[in-house]
Amino acid sequence: MPFIKRTRRSRVLIAAVAAVAAALAVALTLALTVTTYDHTSPRAARDKAKGGVAGSVDCRKAKCVALSFDGGPSPTTPALLDILKQDGLHATFFVQGRGHIAKYPGILRRIAAEGHEIGNHTWTHPRLTDLDEADARHELQRTQAAIERITGERPVLMRPPEGRTNRKVAKICKELGLAQVLWSVTAKDYETTDSALITKRVLDQTHRDGIILLHDLHKGTVPAVPGIIRALEQRGYTLVTVSQLLAPAKPQPGMVYRP
Repeated sequence: MPFIKRTRRSRVLIAAVAAVAAALAVALTLALTVTTYDHTSPRAARDKAKGGVAGSVDCRKAKCVALSFDGGPSPTTPALLDILKQDGLHATFFVQGRGHIAKYPGILRRIAAEGHEIGNHTWTHPRLTDLDEADARHELQRTQAAIERITGERPVLMRPPEGRTNRKVAKICKELGLAQVLWSVTAKDYETTDSALITKRVLDQTHRDGIILLHDLHKGTVPAVPGIIRALEQRGYTLVTVSQLLAPAKPQPGMVYRP
């Protein structure tokens, strides 16, 4: 075989091998990034459920959005509770253990007493996906126990720090009776004290059946809440808890709910 033909054939073979290798690399990347845990949206869960809705709000008919707060309780939480009480609203509080539940048990009792929903946000706010199974379970179990000791009830909802979850976290949550709740609206209020900017970010992102994530411990957040409430209500939204948004569906342990 002439040298030129052999060279051309070699080049074609090398190119083919390279193409196959590239395709395999892409496939592997996709395999590693594909969601391997059960997930659904609040609307999809609600639409599949049967039965009636307890209470006055039926999000199958009303234009609902869930209001949630992470990272408390903190010294700013009572002012937030005053605002919500004045407006007759309830929110979902994903509370944290160290420096929060442990430090402000009285505020947590007030959250529960005033009818708000309480969820688990771990003890020290680590990325659960970075921990081994035992440590991840301990983060959630310790928080569950503290909440139950203070309020008399164990949460059925949790929010993974930074929204980081995977099959391991889902397995632990299923064992502990916890559904995972992500979000569709974030004001990134941890990076600004500008209440007007926080309000704008929330309003720009909010849509029906969404879940708003705010942090009541940051300086600019609580002052933004009254304006957020007024603007959303003017746009026809009904503000609810996460469980109200799902009803008549019930939170399923291990399931990830993301709008």
